[in-house]
Amino acid sequence: MNRRELLKSSTALSLTSLSLMNAWAQKYPSGPVNLILPLQAGSASDVAIRFLAERLSNRMGAGFVVENIAAAAGLVGLEKISRSKNDGSTVAALNNSIMTILPHLQAKNMKSDTRKDFVAIGGVANIPTFFAVPSTSSIQSVQDLVKFAKSDPNRVTYSSGGIGSPQHLATEMFKSYTNTKLVHVPYRGASQAAVAVAAGEVEVMSMALSLAQPFLASNRVRLIGYCGTERHAQYKDIPTLQEQGVANYDYSSWVALFFNKEVPIEIVQAMRRETMAIAQDNDFQQQLIKSGLEPWARTAQQLEKIVDEDFVRWRKIIQEANIQSS
Repeated sequence: MNRRELLKSSTALSLTSLSLMNAWAQKYPSGPVNLILPLQAGSASDVAIRFLAERLSNRMGAGFVVENIAAAAGLVGLEKISRSKNDGSTVAALNNSIMTILPHLQAKNMKSDTRKDFVAIGGVANIPTFFAVPSTSSIQSVQDLVKFAKSDPNRVTYSSGGIGSPQHLATEMFKSYTNTKLVHVPYRGASQAAVAVAAGEVEVMSMALSLAQPFLASNRVRLIGYCGTERHAQYKDIPTLQEQGVANYDYSSWVALFFNKEVPIEIVQAMRRETMAIAQDNDFQQQLIKSGLEPWARTAQQLEKIVDEDFVRWRKIIQEANIQSS
């Protein structure tokens, strides 16, 4: 075969392969798609992902089913995702804690490299977070919390959804920035941790607004400080932690979709298009806001950059604060 014939043959093979892959992507999904969320049902991330799953099902003509695997701070869920078929039938719904914090706390137990083994699809929601106390608590402000914690190192307990959870890290940051000691009481997920605050079992929790809303409505919890850098638009009367003397404190949490890196790029691109279309939809965004969440439509490229930046930022915070996994 001469050079011209070889070139024509290679071109034909490439076009055929491209045609087959495009046809494959057009058929996607050909059956149910499993959305694995390594967090508890009812958590803030779970609320956002279930809203998204419903819309993906309607748009793509196949059922997107959310599977919660709330075990070992997300390690079990990550392991299942890594063992899944590479045909797009499994999608990873991961928050910043799993993607950028857990690798620093569970390095010895990690079987996946979150930055190398996953490919970004798109951002879905940001999770506004407040420090919350039981409504009957004598703690009226963050200044009170610091005062009480310093007066008795064993007095103030805080709940979280487990080691390495967003609540755990947000509070450990607080401890480091205020030079206080709070006693950690981990629960089996953020939802149970929020119930513990409402029941008065613990003194405080770094609580997602979506989890706090029903307890605010029933007057069982009270918000004492917002974890962002500016006051929340719906709760302008609640000062930030920075305003209350916790210098440089800034905590936020997000949830996004990822694929196993081996999933064909045509399927990845199809999911990126559909996810972004939903994330940018006004009705979807209003649904998030009403549920105490914030729209967070981030492209794959934006998400990849955020993951890299958060990974480095949290490594520094964890090292400087000497945050331990247990």
